[in-house]
Amino acid sequence: MKPLDPSKRYLITGGAGFIGYYLSKALLEKGAEVTGFDNLNDYYEVSLKEDRLSILKKYPKYCFVKADLADQDAVFTLFEDFKPQIVINLAAQAGVRYSIDNPDAYIQSNIVGFFHVLEACRHYPVDHLVFASSSSVYGGNKKVPFSTRDQVDKPVSLYAATKKSNELMAYAYSKLYGISLTGLRFFTVYGPMGRPDMAYFKFAKKIVAGEPIQIYNNGDMLRDFTYIDDIIEGVEDILCNPPEADDNGAAYKIYNIGNNKPEKLMDYIAVLEKCLGREAKKEYLPMQPGDVYETYADVQDLMEDYGFKPSTTIEEGLSRFAKWFLAYYKQ
Repeated sequence: MKPLDPSKRYLITGGAGFIGYYLSKALLEKGAEVTGFDNLNDYYEVSLKEDRLSILKKYPKYCFVKADLADQDAVFTLFEDFKPQIVINLAAQAGVRYSIDNPDAYIQSNIVGFFHVLEACRHYPVDHLVFASSSSVYGGNKKVPFSTRDQVDKPVSLYAATKKSNELMAYAYSKLYGISLTGLRFFTVYGPMGRPDMAYFKFAKKIVAGEPIQIYNNGDMLRDFTYIDDIIEGVEDILCNPPEADDNGAAYKIYNIGNNKPEKLMDYIAVLEKCLGREAKKEYLPMQPGDVYETYADVQDLMEDYGFKPSTTIEEGLSRFAKWFLAYYKQ
């Protein structure tokens, strides 16, 4: 395994996003040159994205470009000007439930946008393209833990379908054009400065406001919650280690990147209540369209190839999140 090379030029799409921010910061602190690319859309509060960027812009080797991946000219101009050697595509329209009412946003960002990234890597060759997939691709699979060897052809949301499509597109481009590609199926990433659309963040807002939190499937759900620091450690290991070509000639690999320990939703809520120092009012609802009962990552490949082993407990992770949350929102 090669260590991270700070002499490389790194491009991070979705650079103002949650994972994009933390990865950019980690690379910059190691002395790397990083360009962030983001359209700063208003899917969730733009002020949080801007606050992340205000921290990154203090680093002399950081550059930010505001543009949309759906604009192919903007993407090609970026590659021509910056000449990235390692590309991390984190830009995507996220969220399962949002995809039910706003499908067009997912096609434009997740399909068209990713196609433009692939085309740019084809015409402006890079050492390695790492892209975000999602645990959502496992859909209604009943076998756990979820393995990258499992069939994932029964998505239960359009979001999941776009992420599986990304994996198929990536494989084809690797085979056809010799691009080294690694896809990462992220499992419920959480932490300070996280995404306000995610359950733990929405729970925190309602708990401190004294409003009831909505708990789906009457609380009977399990999630493989993965703390952001563990995610970044895993991603960093992969960046300078493009995969070997398979028997079909494609230098392509998919990894799960998760905590490898599903938690009961009600236990997670109880820890969050304790960390915030307040008890939640609770409203129990049935399972929602697009939701799944359990997520559980088999990370054996990542452990074997990189020694990846998440170490942050939900008690540690939620304590750090709650401390940040209460300070940020002045509660």
